[in-house]
Amino acid sequence: MKKWLMRQYWRIQQSQAIIGLGFWTATITLLVWPYVSWRFESNETLLYIPMTYIGLFGIATSVLTIVLLVGFFYDVTFGLWRDHITVNQERNPFSTYKLNPTWGLVIAQTNEILRRIASDDEEIQRYCKFIDRMLVWNSKEEIWARAMSSWKDIMGDEDPFLFYLDDETRTNLEQAADNLEEF
Repeated sequence: MKKWLMRQYWRIQQSQAIIGLGFWTATITLLVWPYVSWRFESNETLLYIPMTYIGLFGIATSVLTIVLLVGFFYDVTFGLWRDHITVNQERNPFSTYKLNPTWGLVIAQTNEILRRIASDDEEIQRYCKFIDRMLVWNSKEEIWARAMSSWKDIMGDEDPFLFYLDDETRTNLEQAADNLEEF
């Protein structure tokens, strides 16, 4: 039920841009019309179309053109969205210093391979120990507990074993997963 409701909410958000453009066009057209309607006599026609409709269509087309030009300049000329995305990325902890559980698994596997390949290189081993500490630190986050809970409940895995965590950290993570509140 939650997933269905969220999908409907997402659909509303996606259609909002197009509907908003339509409302903007209609609203501004009808707000401007009283100021320019005297230029379009209702009894005159152009190609059998009353001048009133041509005037309304002209205003609507002008509004749409202006909105599209602003969007074009925002995108192409000024590139303001690039800075917006940069700020979003900087504010996203999972793109700066936190790991989601799936990436944690991949990094742990890569780290273990590196550890075994370069077992005699001290700098590589130091790096591997840093990765181990980072993984343990990240495993204390709620998202990791939710992942552990999902691996157990959704996948039906009784023992999602995370080899890179020590016994105490693994036990704490499993307890956190068991204690999660379901919404």
